[in-house]
Amino acid sequence: MTDTPLTAADMETGPNAPAIGENTDKSAIPQAELDRLTTDIIAAIKTVYDPEIPSDVYEIGLIYRIDMDDNRQVDIDMTLTAPGCPVAGEMPGWVENAVNTVEGVSGTTVNMVFDPPWTPDRLSEEAQIALGWYV
Repeated sequence: MTDTPLTAADMETGPNAPAIGENTDKSAIPQAELDRLTTDIIAAIKTVYDPEIPSDVYEIGLIYRIDMDDNRQVDIDMTLTAPGCPVAGEMPGWVENAVNTVEGVSGTTVNMVFDPPWTPDRLSEEAQIALGWYV
């Protein structure tokens, strides 16, 4: 199975942008469909909010990696603001359920990772403004 990483051009850049997989194999998915899936997957992830922070998990920088294989199976690495987060057991399921609503996605696996640990440096400008941390 060949992983088709979402490309840097498909995602926002900056400290909150997920790391892009290193596999550079050409996808069997047509580019127009890959672009739509990428946009829709990110939009779906942005519907999931951390209940303690008034911003979505994408803008907070909790999503570290998003890959999709040629069978349209999505694999996501995410973290939490703290390992003891009260919704640690629920939030990956929220992300998985959101991405599974995207037309064309065959399934989603969300992996919880804590390396590297999350820091406020991963907040996007949008999240910094929402938190009143933007200077």
